[in-house]
Amino acid sequence: MTAAQADLLIDRPSVADGAALWRIAKDSGNLDLNSSYSYLLWCRDFAGTSAVARGADGEPVGFVTGYVRPERPHTLLVWQVAVDAAYRGHGLAAALLDGLTSRVGAERGLSSVETTITPGNTASERLFISYAARHGAAVEREVLFDTGLFPDGPHDPEVLYRIGPLSLTPSA
Repeated sequence: MTAAQADLLIDRPSVADGAALWRIAKDSGNLDLNSSYSYLLWCRDFAGTSAVARGADGEPVGFVTGYVRPERPHTLLVWQVAVDAAYRGHGLAAALLDGLTSRVGAERGLSSVETTITPGNTASERLFISYAARHGAAVEREVLFDTGLFPDGPHDPEVLYRIGPLSLTPSA
């Protein structure tokens, strides 16, 4: 843990955090921005599979959202990861991802983590490749959604990164 991370608290998001998560996602410049309403719902319905980093004032400075895949109950799909510009470069995204998967693994058990990354998103590629290396897991890649599937104009393909096997098991 870096000195910058020591001043942060990582916990579950609450509905009151939805607006801040939307702002952080909007300011990231890399994420597909969802409606503000969706971030409120996410903080309500998927708080157990998401994490937020709070600064000294308690305000969110980073987040990771995810859900457990219904057909694969030991797979966490990571939807979005974003860190406020003032907190980037200190390993916060990695700490959020490690903290979330540790918590979800202890509660439910995890054998794999999935995410999608558009080609050229080097920061996300590095984050998930380094996550796999830290956890001794393999990474498989395949195009999940090709460009032609997106109805709202040009969109890069979404490449699925499947990381596993992991051995994150529930606590007794």
